[in-house]
Amino acid sequence: MHAIDPIAWNDWHPVSAGSDLAPGGRRVTTLLEQRIQVARDVGGTIAIHDVASGRTLPAIERYGHAWTCLGAPTRDLFAIPEADEPDRHALSAGSIGVHVGGLRAVENFLDMAHFPFVHAGVLGAEPHTEVADYRVTINAEDEVIATECRFIQPRAALTAEGAIEAQYIYRVPRPFCAVLYKTSPPHPARFDVIALFVQPVSEVESIGHQWVCMLDDASDDTALRRFQLSIFGQDRPILEAHVEKRLPLDPRVEMPVRADASSSVYRRWLRRQGLTYATVPEGR
Repeated sequence: MHAIDPIAWNDWHPVSAGSDLAPGGRRVTTLLEQRIQVARDVGGTIAIHDVASGRTLPAIERYGHAWTCLGAPTRDLFAIPEADEPDRHALSAGSIGVHVGGLRAVENFLDMAHFPFVHAGVLGAEPHTEVADYRVTINAEDEVIATECRFIQPRAALTAEGAIEAQYIYRVPRPFCAVLYKTSPPHPARFDVIALFVQPVSEVESIGHQWVCMLDDASDDTALRRFQLSIFGQDRPILEAHVEKRLPLDPRVEMPVRADASSSVYRRWLRRQGLTYATVPEGR
């Protein structure tokens, strides 16, 4: 097992959906193999403690979730400006535990090739199975950005009234978090925002916390959560089918094809950052 490296230890991680913590409520969970308690006092403030030591951990509540850092955070949590737009319907959209390392979950989130086969009738359908060329770069903030992504989708969102060619932008601001901007059917010039915030429980276990920030004033919270949970529920058996639960960073392992451009850049980016937690050491 890897030692927990500084990249993971000193980063912000989600540990609970805010909606799961009523005033006066508390819950115990695991982050990077450490048991922690997340609580909300009667005034609504979140507090987080290490269970073993009683140490108070830094805590913020943003994007519908409570976040903490086991070490010393070197930066603020990344920004999602759309969260401040008043006409959006934002909520935590369900958390699912999965027996696979968190980096695998993020990589799956970036993958469009599986849409017609895993999410048939919703995010894809035969015969439209080809992933068109798209562009992947590292931006000035050192984030992975995939642009010019497009895919024909029978039901791109709850607001969709028929099949559309959805435009996608993927953003990976931190190793265990990914944000998707995709065509909003009722507002084609703007994007809905769907985020996957992964809580690395251990090297081979994780919890995927979903958050949406939609241009949708017609669907209630229950319908939006049900839609997102159904998508993640279809992904879960595919993720758990990986024999190796950690993510190989050696470019000679799991050779990519053209449609895997995001995955290739993501793995190189992780390797350059020096992340070792939840990865397979090179040469193995």
